[in-house]
Amino acid sequence: MENGLIEAAKSYIEELFKGNSGGHDAAHSLRVFRNAALIAGSEKDCDITVVYLAALLHDADDHKLFNTENNENARGFLESHGVCGETEERIVNAINSVSFSKNRGRKPDTIEGMIVQDADRLDAIGAVGIARTFAYGGEHGRSLEASIGHFYEKLLLLKDEMNTDRAKELADSRHAFMVDYLKEYFAETGE
Repeated sequence: MENGLIEAAKSYIEELFKGNSGGHDAAHSLRVFRNAALIAGSEKDCDITVVYLAALLHDADDHKLFNTENNENARGFLESHGVCGETEERIVNAINSVSFSKNRGRKPDTIEGMIVQDADRLDAIGAVGIARTFAYGGEHGRSLEASIGHFYEKLLLLKDEMNTDRAKELADSRHAFMVDYLKEYFAETGE
């Protein structure tokens, strides 16, 4: 794997997400990258280059942030750095398997897609997931109650939708933290 390409992808997402503070930013993509690297270490049959680039670029064309088609931001980066053909398609396939709303109940068809989907979902739960939920909610005018509703619509479901054994292990404690948080929230609000 070429470290220069990974560093270029990190720089690209820093620029692409400049000024975004709603939970889908460069810091989120870097955490997904670290989660993916952690999971990939337990999966011997994955293509680490596909995993790393898909993790870093997974939100480069997110419909909540960009009005792009056919992964044009991710593809543009990959092609400008000499990644094309089969490898580009494998990266884009992994990216396209990440979205919760678009892939609800569906398992990715490659180990790389499973790893990146798990890595993204891990960043949606636990302490960071709670912080991201309220950051996104605040940016989009959601009330605290509406943000709490997001826990039940999505976040509390993610633990049972992890694909890899390593992600399942990591999800357990993050899920438990969210359950404890909600107990405290409802105790404080009297709901």
